Amino acid sequence: MRGSLVTVAVAVSLLAGCTSAGSPDTESASKSKNDEPTTWVYQLEGYPDGTLDEIVKAPHEAAVIDLARDGGDDYFSKKEITEVKDSGKTTLSYFSMGSIEKYRPEYDDIAASDLMLNRWDDWPDENFVKYWEDEWWDKVVRPRLDLSMEAGFDGAYLDVPNAYEDIDLDLVPGETRESLGRKMTDLIIKISEYTKKREPDFMVLPQNSPELREFDGYMDAIDGLGVEDLFFLDSDKPCTEEWCEENLNNVRAIREAGKLVLSVDYASEESNIEKACEHYAEEDFAGYVSVVELDRIKPPCP
Repeated sequence: MRGSLVTVAVAVSLLAGCTSAGSPDTESASKSKNDEPTTWVYQLEGYPDGTLDEIVKAPHEAAVIDLARDGGDDYFSKKEITEVKDSGKTTLSYFSMGSIEKYRPEYDDIAASDLMLNRWDDWPDENFVKYWEDEWWDKVVRPRLDLSMEAGFDGAYLDVPNAYEDIDLDLVPGETRESLGRKMTDLIIKISEYTKKREPDFMVLPQNSPELREFDGYMDAIDGLGVEDLFFLDSDKPCTEEWCEENLNNVRAIREAGKLVLSVDYASEESNIEKACEHYAEEDFAGYVSVVELDRIKPPCP
């Protein structure tokens, strides 16, 4: 289990070729944020005794957890998710929208299909997929959204939209980074339309790739953004690469449009944890500092 890493670079040609989502309108930029979580917890494995009891007890205002306690098909029940919600937390279900992990129950089926693409170098047990195909929607994305809504989650936390940047173009003749970015945005829009038709308040939060805001329809489709490594890389290394400022500026634009931002950095040094929390407060992000394994609960920022 894991949260994906922020991709190191954004292709300039991609952004140049996209239609801008435009400036936020006054209504969305000024809407009340009183009901938004300001702290959150992000745990994808290591649930004690397979329960969410520790999440329930945690003081955070939102929780991102996996659909299943084992990362496989032992899905959390509606009763369990209701207990988390009753503790006052906004609860989001985690799954990947752009890749398949070997431990997922759909893996063998996807591996035997034409959907499978190159392995993700950062995560050897994970492969990118042709996320734009109807088969991926029918076999993986839609069933996971159905499970999320049936369990009572408040929304979905969608990992690996950055697949569009890392797919081997030799495996998808005729595609470009721009066309793959468009198709990823279309999948996010499809997810939003599907869930909100059934549950109008169901939240859609992709993780990372904030530059997708440049594509038409993206900003209207999302309720917020999850983002890793804005201030510290994995782990405790200040984010000073050239792409870091561009990434932050894109996240700022999403926040200025009135969208929730759940920011997570991976650090263990106390001074870095304090700095990250200070940045979250300055930027008006809901922040969390944890470990890359995402297998434990860390204290919320003060």
